[in-house]
Amino acid sequence: MHILFLTDNFPPEVNAPASRTHEHCREWVAAGHEVTVITCAPNFPKGRVFDGYRNRWRQKESVDGIDVIRVWTYITANAGFARRVLDYMSFMVTAFAGGLFVRRPDVIVGTSPQFFTVCAAWALAAVRRKPFVFELRDVWPESIKAVGAMRQSLAIRMLEKIEVFLYRRSTLIVSVTHSFRRILVERGIDTGKIEVVTNGVDMTRFSRRPKNAELARKLGIEGKFVAGYIGTHGMAHGLDTLLEAARRLAAGREGDRFRIVFLGDGAEKARLRAEAERLQLNNVVFIDTVPKNLVVEYWALLDVSIIHLRKTELFGSVIPSKLFECIGMGVPILHGVAGESADIVRREQVGLVFEPENTDQLVAGLERLEANPAELAQFADNCTKAAKNYDRSVLAARMLAELARVAT
Repeated sequence: MHILFLTDNFPPEVNAPASRTHEHCREWVAAGHEVTVITCAPNFPKGRVFDGYRNRWRQKESVDGIDVIRVWTYITANAGFARRVLDYMSFMVTAFAGGLFVRRPDVIVGTSPQFFTVCAAWALAAVRRKPFVFELRDVWPESIKAVGAMRQSLAIRMLEKIEVFLYRRSTLIVSVTHSFRRILVERGIDTGKIEVVTNGVDMTRFSRRPKNAELARKLGIEGKFVAGYIGTHGMAHGLDTLLEAARRLAAGREGDRFRIVFLGDGAEKARLRAEAERLQLNNVVFIDTVPKNLVVEYWALLDVSIIHLRKTELFGSVIPSKLFECIGMGVPILHGVAGESADIVRREQVGLVFEPENTDQLVAGLERLEANPAELAQFADNCTKAAKNYDRSVLAARMLAELARVAT
């Protein structure tokens, strides 16, 4: 089977969509299938092309046996709605054009969160008369409204109509959460063509390991209780809640015992850094994005990982992919996301759940885990036991079976 996969994020970018696509495609190649990925020059999230790449009309490379075609796009930083839409739309056009020249695909997959990529996949499938698969990573554009980036308007209504059109025209929808599946069924989408393949963790990379003492000294966190947020610093993540927790901890009697690490980049990173400087938070450490192969060294530094999204109804349907990386690394979790993902934390007993944007509960959770090393260790052991339930290779095989089913 030849799988043609359209995505505007792919390694060496290190965000969740890039990792999922790469790890799935790598497993499909290992299973004996041909995989072609159409993507753009790596530039997320700063909007600067990575070293060794150029923003050309078309360039090819091979990554772990995957044929990767990179097409030209209008590149901008992950900030500012209008420019990002231009970025998305340019990829829609050039990815469609590039896909016309891919040799005999059997199935065409487009992945969200933004669905202009999926528009290109649908158009290619229609022209080439192949099955069209919509990989649903986010209910977009609803998530735009959820973070306040755009209010209800004619433009939003038009995007919502396109969204439903794509759902209806797809041969198969692969949803990353059961909650998304339920939302689509409530909108009248045929339940029989929606399959759930959750995010997971690459067990060959993310596994429990000791702290790197030299790195801890370099960062000034040696001997401290280290909590960390690793991932995109965007509007959706509500990271001011973490800064406020740091401020309260610093003011407490045992405040110097704690350090909160922010690793990653995004639209809110510069503002958060400036706010921490204004508040003179000496217990906060900001780290820019690091190469994918080094991320595990930073995960291993954490005594506890903080996962957080803003308090909105929509985000109750989201499962942050970093949850599975925490589980794989054996890092206990303070989970500030409601809904399906919180149910996983409780069911697997891998950490504590707190209400999104509730600083009091976050601080209480940090103080509780710092004061109870036995409980912390039990959560870490539970992570190790639970990791096998979210093995990426198993999940990739499940999605492959669904692709094979619709391709025949």
